[in-house]
Amino acid sequence: MIEIKVDGLLEDHGRSFYWLAKETGISHTTLWRLKKGKALGINFDTLEKICQALSCQPGDVLTLAAVKKKRRSG
Repeated sequence: MIEIKVDGLLEDHGRSFYWLAKETGISHTTLWRLKKGKALGINFDTLEKICQALSCQPGDVLTLAAVKKKRRSG
């Protein structure tokens, strides 16, 4: 599962969720879905705007979370 690390980046930069929405022009709804893990995807334009606003790279915004494998019962 891919996670969006917007909260941590905003905290590191001393910025708020609302600042990011205003700075990037990305709707609050879109940012909320990303923040809560409810988004089904992220387009490159949105990712680029977040990276520009926070002076970071896409790898700083996205992370691959460890997924526990299910054990097969035998």
